[in-house]
Amino acid sequence: MVLISVNGLSTKYDSTNGPVYAVDDVDFELKDGESIGIAGESACGKSTLGLSIIRMLSGGKTKGTILFDEESLLGLSESDFNKEFRWKKIAMIFQGAMNSLDPVFTINEQCLEIIKQHNFAGDSQKIISDAMNAVSLNESILKKYPHELSGGMKQRVVIAMALLLKPKFVIADEPTTALDVLIQAQIVNLLKNLKKDGMSFMLITHDLAVLSEIAEKIGIMYGGQIVEFGSSQEIYKNPKHPYTKGLLESIPTLSGNIPKYIKGIPPSLVDPPTQCRFLERCPVAVEKCKQLPPKFKTETGYVRCWLYE
Repeated sequence: MVLISVNGLSTKYDSTNGPVYAVDDVDFELKDGESIGIAGESACGKSTLGLSIIRMLSGGKTKGTILFDEESLLGLSESDFNKEFRWKKIAMIFQGAMNSLDPVFTINEQCLEIIKQHNFAGDSQKIISDAMNAVSLNESILKKYPHELSGGMKQRVVIAMALLLKPKFVIADEPTTALDVLIQAQIVNLLKNLKKDGMSFMLITHDLAVLSEIAEKIGIMYGGQIVEFGSSQEIYKNPKHPYTKGLLESIPTLSGNIPKYIKGIPPSLVDPPTQCRFLERCPVAVEKCKQLPPKFKTETGYVRCWLYE
């Protein structure tokens, strides 16, 4: 059964320089229990994509279709979405745990606020304790303030807060950023265990190695678009888009290869080019690349590249 289906999703922000097209014509589909990884350079639209799905944009305007359990999310009023979906069926682990926790409230107070806001009827304290146990945290931290916790503990608190109401789909925005290697491993193992329990994830990260551990499907974003989408095995073993190949070649390996970098800078999203957005940086561009490519089908997804017409 299809859990979430996204079609033609676009999000723009108004700015003093004109509209910023942060997400442009994004498509993907996940079945129950599947997870997707979203990778790409900074400012390519990854976080905006996650915020668009959970409808927590500040000033952004979204159009397209998002179906969750066959129900349209963008067609719901804010009150209905908040009551029926946000945090109950779809939750988010926000980027930067250090900044997403309120310094003047204890962890317990912040957890209670989530439960109160989403009108959950039940034993609130048991729900909070269960969530903390799920991320291997002692209940004693509930009485503490964020500044009393380590970075890894804060990150696990943020994950626990996303799990409070047992959602089916969790958007994790850079959950391992700014953590040491040991804590990163703990977070990855935690996400893998939650996945075994049937939870689906959208994992947003720069770390392609982390994606290979968790996601069955991967979307590579560039210039606000998903330029390649497919199974993780296909993306890693047989990447098609030149940008995807460049990302994979930039990763150091144990074999001692010299990482390569992609020359140039990403295009401005204030006035996106009407040609292939990777054209100026692409080492294999041809004449037809001066047009914006459509999506060409691959074995498990699609690729936006004229080389696969």
